[in-house]
Amino acid sequence: MAITGRTVGLVLLGVVAVLLWPSFATVGWWLLAVALLVVVDLLLARARVDVSRTDPPQIRLGESGSYVVTLRNVSGRRARGMIREAWQPSAGATGERHPFDLPPGEGERFTVTLTPTRRGDRRADHCALRIRGPLGLAARQRSVPMTLSVRCLPAFPSRRVLPSKLRQLREIDGNSAVQLRGQGTEFDSLRDYVDGDDVRSIDWRATARRQHPVVRTWRPERDRRVVIVLDTSRTSASRVLDTPRLDHSMDAALLLTALASRAGDRISIALGDQQVRARITGVSDRAALMHETVTTMAGIEPALVEANWSRLAGTVQQLSRTRALVVLLTALEPAVVRESLLPVLPVLTAHHRVVVAAVGDPGVAAMATDRGDAKAVYDAAAAERTQQLRRAAAESLQRAGATVLDEAPGVLPVALVDHYLQLKRAGLW
Repeated sequence: MAITGRTVGLVLLGVVAVLLWPSFATVGWWLLAVALLVVVDLLLARARVDVSRTDPPQIRLGESGSYVVTLRNVSGRRARGMIREAWQPSAGATGERHPFDLPPGEGERFTVTLTPTRRGDRRADHCALRIRGPLGLAARQRSVPMTLSVRCLPAFPSRRVLPSKLRQLREIDGNSAVQLRGQGTEFDSLRDYVDGDDVRSIDWRATARRQHPVVRTWRPERDRRVVIVLDTSRTSASRVLDTPRLDHSMDAALLLTALASRAGDRISIALGDQQVRARITGVSDRAALMHETVTTMAGIEPALVEANWSRLAGTVQQLSRTRALVVLLTALEPAVVRESLLPVLPVLTAHHRVVVAAVGDPGVAAMATDRGDAKAVYDAAAAERTQQLRRAAAESLQRAGATVLDEAPGVLPVALVDHYLQLKRAGLW
């Protein structure tokens, strides 16, 4: 039950009656009359309204989507009232409150727009339906449970650079053959020997047939393996530029996945901390791979536990028995690197080419240069110390055989795919 402003106004109107007939009886009779009118209004507010909805679409973070709510009066009384779709605040719902006035048998539609402010599954708890009586003094209200949710996909802002990186990939892989020799290349064609060519690439059988030197040309090998591991432990929950570090890591992983899949490489992805939270493997179709990747990543949230790199390293070995490019998207936190990642890194570098990609915080770099006052000087000293520890952690990883990329959020995805293209061009894995 709910009362309206008319009921409050009617009670206040009783002040006039008290002024004309000042007594406690006047007050009692007036309040009793108002109560009777409210009860009568509630008894008459017996219209029945059915509610149906379309399913909301998946929405990328920063974008909007909508769904349609249909109301239908299935009773013989006129239905007046208000409906409210109770979404989580982070769903960013607008138009979720809607007044209606439906004659018997009539219906109405309205649109609810969602603009989520956080990645993941945003849910609607219930729908509140309020139907007023004909006098407008009171309303019947009921809550209808809803099983409606919308999945907010990762923002993927780095996709804007994908066309330019694809052009670079075509230059490496399709437009011109490159003369390379060694592991990580595929035979492309034969051509005449010219000064400066590596004599080790001479094809002696073809040379004997043609009676002049002929060399083999090679192209970067397709169908290589790329394993991407995203750390979802407590370090991924820290916010960089007001966005969780995990979201920045997902951006880099998505760009690399999109590019490597176009290159014909086989992609495997694992997300985990103490345990493997999700894995994606064996998907050959590019569109299906990207769809499954973004959908899986959307439902993963950071866990406030330490990462178990021994288990994650074991997962890498399960995902790829042959040599692969292994990308570890984690944080360069000195304690975690020293105690958890470094002990297992030699196992990975012995069989794979390992890249550790970490999201740096531009705020720490800015703090290290600020000397405005005494407080800023102390903050700068702490920031400088933090940077030194990160550099020391990166050097430790490099000595263990890994390549370390420590870049700001907007720079890391580009730096990672540039390193991938460099390896592709040189055929180094």
